[in-house]
Amino acid sequence: MDLMKKRWLILIASCFVTLCVGSLYAWSVFASPMSAYLSELSGKEIASLAIVFTVANSVGPITMIGGGFVNDRIGPKWVLVAAGVLFGLGMIGSGFATSVPMLILTYGLGVGLGCGMAYGTIVSNAVKFFPDKSGLAGGLTTACYGGSSIIIPIIASAMLRTMHVTTAFRILGAVMGLIIIASAFVIEAAPAGFTAGMKVSSNAQAPSNDVDWRGMLQERSFYLMLMTLTCGAFAGMMIISQASPIAQQMMGFSPEKAAAVVSLLALFNMLGRLASGMLSDRLGALGTMRLTFGISIIAGIMLFFCTDQSPAIFYVGLAFAGFGFGSIMGIYPGFTAQKFGRKYNSVNYGIMFIGFALAGFLGPMIMNTLKGITGRYQPAFLVAAALGVVGELLILALGKSDK
Repeated sequence: MDLMKKRWLILIASCFVTLCVGSLYAWSVFASPMSAYLSELSGKEIASLAIVFTVANSVGPITMIGGGFVNDRIGPKWVLVAAGVLFGLGMIGSGFATSVPMLILTYGLGVGLGCGMAYGTIVSNAVKFFPDKSGLAGGLTTACYGGSSIIIPIIASAMLRTMHVTTAFRILGAVMGLIIIASAFVIEAAPAGFTAGMKVSSNAQAPSNDVDWRGMLQERSFYLMLMTLTCGAFAGMMIISQASPIAQQMMGFSPEKAAAVVSLLALFNMLGRLASGMLSDRLGALGTMRLTFGISIIAGIMLFFCTDQSPAIFYVGLAFAGFGFGSIMGIYPGFTAQKFGRKYNSVNYGIMFIGFALAGFLGPMIMNTLKGITGRYQPAFLVAAALGVVGELLILALGKSDK
């Protein structure tokens, strides 16, 4: 099959992979029943399993970078097979866990490392196949990753109504592992310099040379981009980590209504990834990010002034925050490739993803600290809006560094 046609099949298979590994963010569906199960086994109450998700979310960059090195040398197929085995066995193993340390080992490390390996490989490879539509490729693959947090909880909740949580883990692990491995045999590496027959967008800031990670770390623009990603992901990671408690304590919502808030956030996260990826192919990454940070600033201000008497403002602010977060995540795979070349993007994007990990650490920590000091969530949203302003300034600096 002609690669110009096959690249679309590869993109579809890539979306299946990110849809599977994005189920990492469906952890909240499993947390309560798994906590109850482990409490029953141990004879003592286990109130929270937050440490499991924290570990799973933190270890991803390790295999994103490590898998990136392997991907650049042998291609994505066997990296994805390994990721599918690791992710699938991690989920299946979680169905056999009888203690919190076992769950940290299976879900925290197995699922987390498998997710990072697959995500980094898939996104960077998809971008290499679409130098003319890098925003679209990055947006679609990351949108499926974000959309998984909408689809998988629905499937998992239906399963949990008819079976034990351990059984659900085993079934989902087996099915997702097989889907990832099967998709791996459809996906292949983009040939070096794959541009033949394609009209490259005038907005694609294609560099004249491919820069490896050593060269990237010597570029001033890398550090500006890393800080911009941290600022852009801060609000989203802060809110996602505590969306349900925020809705219940700040707005007085019931647990059921708060669950709908989580779904709303996930929906706009997905839409932001898809919309910004396509828009960046037209306006360029920097122009799209200017709009994105503007939306994020408005979101932070709306949520700061929000009270339990203004649910409409809360919903709109939350939707804007989710959209802004998703937009940044949709832009960055293609943006990294545009700045430093496609050849080494597997490793480069893995290193750039450290900015996301920083946001995942700082966002929840600052929100918890300010909540503890003031007794309110609102001050954290003001910090998020301020970081949106910082993001706009960083984009101006990035624009000047291109000249």
